[in-house]
Amino acid sequence: LATPAAKSQPEIFKGADLKLGQQLIEQHKCGACHARNVGGNGDDIYNPKGKINTPAFLRGMVDYCNSQLNLGMFPEEVTSVAAVLNKRYYLFAE
Repeated sequence: LATPAAKSQPEIFKGADLKLGQQLIEQHKCGACHARNVGGNGDDIYNPKGKINTPAFLRGMVDYCNSQLNLGMFPEEVTSVAAVLNKRYYLFAE
């Protein structure tokens, strides 16, 4: 029987290291880049009613930033960042 905590993240984010994801968000200054692109504190880029409507698409957008900005994150790091964003902004469930 699954616990509520186990259901808090979609399968694509299972096992993601949320602490690492948060560290990478800070290290790569994601918020500052988003603020330059959308204004304010950058949080408006995380629009759950916008283009990103699945957990896989969210992970894909993080991977896109990783590739475009040559951040050098490994796939599991991309997943960890996406999992943090899901928990904070998107709230996709299983």
